[in-house]
Amino acid sequence: MPIDREQVKHIAALARISLSEGETESFAQQLSDILDQFEVLQSLDTTGVTPTAHVAGLDNVMRDDEPGSSLESEESLLNAPRRRGDLFQVRAVLDE
Repeated sequence: MPIDREQVKHIAALARISLSEGETESFAQQLSDILDQFEVLQSLDTTGVTPTAHVAGLDNVMRDDEPGSSLESEESLLNAPRRRGDLFQVRAVLDE
């Protein structure tokens, strides 16, 4: 399915990115190739294939949450660019 330059420019505008003429041409070809591959996939016979959201079974691989040793306060602050006493000092994120 061919994608033309105008469609690429429209997609770039939606994504709020600017493309050079060379990039527009390159992306038009690349997007066309990608859509061609999807057409190949759509031609596959999937009769009898159960729809699924995951191709493999999902197992919980989380371990039990058990307390362990931690760093001492001074050790955790060794590489802090700024600190105030025993605390990390950071720039304000929100205005009050």
